[in-house]
Amino acid sequence: MKVLNRHSRIVEQPIKTVSALLDTLATKEDKVWPFEKWPAMRLKEGLKVDSHGGHGPVRYFVKRYTKGEFIEFQFTGPRGLHGVHFFKFEELSVASTKVTHIIDIKIAGQGLIVWPLFIKWLHNALAEDALDKVQNHFDGGSRKTNWSIRVKFFRTLLG
Repeated sequence: MKVLNRHSRIVEQPIKTVSALLDTLATKEDKVWPFEKWPAMRLKEGLKVDSHGGHGPVRYFVKRYTKGEFIEFQFTGPRGLHGVHFFKFEELSVASTKVTHIIDIKIAGQGLIVWPLFIKWLHNALAEDALDKVQNHFDGGSRKTNWSIRVKFFRTLLG
C-alpha cells in the first residue's frame, strides 16, 4: 500500500529567515521539531548525509540534505514502513515561505496494521505541531493544533 502524507504551512517571512530554522533540526536549540511534546529527533552525527537516528521507535538516516532548503530521511524502522519523510522550504514571494513535511512510503507486513490504526494519527499531530512551532517562532503566537481524541488516547496509553 502506498502512502503520501503532506502537511504544509505558509509563513509570512522571507525564505532566508525561515530556512535558517531547518539547520537547527535535531539540535538542543531545535526550532522545527516539537520535542517539547514528542520524542526528540536525534541524529548521531548531526545534520549530515548518512547520519543515523530517529525519534522514539521510528528510525531513519539522513538520505539528502541541502542546508536551509531540504532534508530527507530514509526510514529503517519500524518494520513494514519503506520510504522517506522530508522537510522542504520553498520561497513563494519575497516575504512568504512555504514549509512542507511529507511522508512518502510503501507499507507492507505489520505496517498495514500499525500505520492506519496508530502511526498515521500520531504522525499527523506531530507534523502539525512542528509547523505550529515554526509559525509561532515568527509571529510570537501560541498557535496550537488540537489533537484528536484518538491522539490524546494514544498519548495517554504511551505515557
